[in-house]
Amino acid sequence: MSNKVVLAFSGGLDTTYCVKYLSEERGLEVHTAIVQTGGFSDEELKEIEEKAYKLGVASHITLDQTETFYDQCVKYLVFGNALRYNTYPLSVSAERVFQALAIAEYAKKIDADSIAHGSTGAGNDQIRFDMAFKIICPEAEIITPIRDNQLSRQDEIDYLIAKGVDGDWSKSMYSINQGLWGTSVGGKETLGSRNTLPEEAFPTQVTETIPKKLSLTFEKGELVGIDGKIFDKPVQAIQELNKIASPFGIGRDIHVGDTIIGIKGRVGFEAAAPVLTIKAHHLLEKHTLTKWQLYWKEQLGNYYGMLTHEGQWIDPVMRNIEKFLADTQDHVTGEVFVTLHPYRFELEGIESKYDLMNSTFGAYGEMNNAWTGEDARGFATILANQNMIFGKVKEAAEEKVSE
Repeated sequence: MSNKVVLAFSGGLDTTYCVKYLSEERGLEVHTAIVQTGGFSDEELKEIEEKAYKLGVASHITLDQTETFYDQCVKYLVFGNALRYNTYPLSVSAERVFQALAIAEYAKKIDADSIAHGSTGAGNDQIRFDMAFKIICPEAEIITPIRDNQLSRQDEIDYLIAKGVDGDWSKSMYSINQGLWGTSVGGKETLGSRNTLPEEAFPTQVTETIPKKLSLTFEKGELVGIDGKIFDKPVQAIQELNKIASPFGIGRDIHVGDTIIGIKGRVGFEAAAPVLTIKAHHLLEKHTLTKWQLYWKEQLGNYYGMLTHEGQWIDPVMRNIEKFLADTQDHVTGEVFVTLHPYRFELEGIESKYDLMNSTFGAYGEMNNAWTGEDARGFATILANQNMIFGKVKEAAEEKVSE
């Protein structure tokens, strides 16, 4: 049996601890892998690689899953307008499955007999990683040092200092997870219910104070352009929108939710592009889809988001929902006009050749062109008929009882 272990490595406090623990306490040959899901620059990836080798790993690799993550998940989150409890755009929960799957496939490729991750025992990520590992590498041992040793962040810092590992431990008081679909922020404030995160905890500081107008171009439900510039890929449009909107402090919040393991949890997040994209997309849909399309999309979009959040993206039912969501997007094409302000934004309106507010058929509250007053009167009579019958029957029955 080999002593190879593949560690899902981000360069943060938890996975830094895992490298030293796995190599020095467990005597394993540590191979680190970071999965790029759109949150790291080339410079950051290089720094993380250098840090891994400085810690003494046997090898390190970057596994780029950004386009796969978008094509197989993010675009469906947009199609479904998925916001967990109307707040959280699944910034971390969506990407974790793709990170876990990529790590598991890499472990198979290099014939590692164990896989490790730095999740704690109190959150969702442990379940997401474990499930994917068990599906792809059912024979591999799953090692989770932070969970197994029940460590606090301060315990990890003390251990690394004792091992002579240098680091800016003040920054380590906040757990930052970056990805294409947003950045999560956890710290002492999110461990309880009362306090909010301080300004400095967010990765992007507010530097833009003058309102800025934007037009967002959607093609069949996908964000493809900004201010008339059409990008080669939607991923590029999302990344550019994030650069523009994040300095306004847009897309920040703290999400309170139910974890997979049954406890409540809080997490801060910074997700300017995801929040703007979903809200703009939803507005365009309200103009271009029918009432029942919107109704059923809301049900299935919420369900898709919930299953993604709970690590069930692999389930075949998700492919069924994706087909429905994609089929609804044929007419979700047009421009959405937005104004950015510090900490907020306004959706001004839309332009689309599929706009169902077309004045040919009437102007709401003013003039109708497709029916007469008599038509409306008859429609109201028929629509009221069942409730009128119900009321009459109820009234007659009550009178009979009272006699």
